[in-house]
Amino acid sequence: MKDSNEEILGNIIKLTRLSEKKFRLGNFKGAIDDKMKANAILKSKSCDEKIIEKYREELSRLYSSKFDLIFDHKLKIDETKRNEIVKMLEQKSKEKLKSLDYKGAIKAFRRAEKYFLN
Repeated sequence: MKDSNEEILGNIIKLTRLSEKKFRLGNFKGAIDDKMKANAILKSKSCDEKIIEKYREELSRLYSSKFDLIFDHKLKIDETKRNEIVKMLEQKSKEKLKSLDYKGAIKAFRRAEKYFLN
């Protein structure tokens, strides 16, 4: 039987992969819905640092690329600036979602996740 941390992490990863698949198929509304569910779990009290660290590893696998400008930019900024950028992108995603621009919302959210990575 899985412990609760493994189950929580499994749910987050499942939602993240499902969101990525929907994004690639052009189902932007479904992709942002799944990302928002995963994000809600991540921000809940049931998530600890260990879960967040394993989630970051999963994101690294999902978003690995030879040409990653965000990775290059992260090397030049400090943690405070990185957190500001993540919050700004999450806010932009929410604004796009309010105006029913699902494609813009998921793109901003995915970009925020890339800054969230180590």
